[in-house]
Amino acid sequence: MIRIGIVGLNYGRTVLLPAFRMDSRCTVVALAGSNEARAAEHARSVNVPKAYGDWRALIADKDVDAVIIATVPSLQTEIALAALNVGKPVFAEKPMASTLDEARAMRDAADKSGLPTGIDFNFHEIAAWQRVKALLDGGAIGKLRHVTVHWHVENYAIQHRMRNWKTLRDDGGGVLGNFVSHCFHYLEWFAGPLASLQARVGGLPGDSDLDTTAAMALQYANGPQVSLSMSCASFRGPGHRIEFYGEDGTLVLDNRTADYMRGFVLSHAKRPGELTVIPVEDPADAGQPDGRIAPASRLAAKFVDCLVEKPRYKPNAAPDFAAGFRVQQLIDAAQRSNREGRLIGVAPGELNEGQG
Repeated sequence: MIRIGIVGLNYGRTVLLPAFRMDSRCTVVALAGSNEARAAEHARSVNVPKAYGDWRALIADKDVDAVIIATVPSLQTEIALAALNVGKPVFAEKPMASTLDEARAMRDAADKSGLPTGIDFNFHEIAAWQRVKALLDGGAIGKLRHVTVHWHVENYAIQHRMRNWKTLRDDGGGVLGNFVSHCFHYLEWFAGPLASLQARVGGLPGDSDLDTTAAMALQYANGPQVSLSMSCASFRGPGHRIEFYGEDGTLVLDNRTADYMRGFVLSHAKRPGELTVIPVEDPADAGQPDGRIAPASRLAAKFVDCLVEKPRYKPNAAPDFAAGFRVQQLIDAAQRSNREGRLIGVAPGELNEGQG
């Protein structure tokens, strides 16, 4: 039985805890937060035997085999490096760090240790998205021509005028870290590596510290172009829609609900026909209190797959720290493009270790 310790009492407790509990090969034995009394209260409420007010104590606990991190990006590096240093595999949140140098340190430490790692990029684990990937790979729309991403919502932080990592560009956040990091990962998962991007990033009028909106032109290494428009400050926005246009047809993922994970409708058109809805059900999601739990549970299972033969760990099941570092490179490139007002090459072979 793999014994799990979770650092982070919000998303870590409400989503990652039930996600890992869906796998009978592991058990969550400890929670850690910044306040011991609060951590103990939460641990009792979810039947976790141990609670700590300091993540260092959780990592030092000999009953913890692997560490799950669900904190703000600026805290993840120190926690991850400490866990890897004592031989404990790590599953972290996205974005994996607040800077490219921090992300590089995490990736390099993981490589040096040989320990399994994971990153919580969970959109591609949604059942409808898995179906789209299979259709694309199977030639359902022919050769891909271009992709559009239109993601306009108003998130909780903007609704309540909160100034935190999800809205501020420092601390590894803002619209790039909180939202577009997902886009970077799933765009490459769907159709291969990106080769270039040009980005404009901005906030609300009169508040230059916020990053809430991004517009980008991107291009895949194999040719198709991508247009991306994202805002987390769109009251009554239309939601999250991705369109794939090919020589022979079109695929659309469209979610007009307030739930980031549930509600995606998949439609397909084969030339010369009309768009037709393809029903997709996810039995793992049935009855879950949060739509993020089922996708996260699939990532959790892949991570646990790597741990079950301890001490001879299996190779990483992507997305791992290498995938997290790649996304951090793309975030860094988007930031540079916005500052310098130019196109940035981002092909994996073009980016060196000294830049994004």
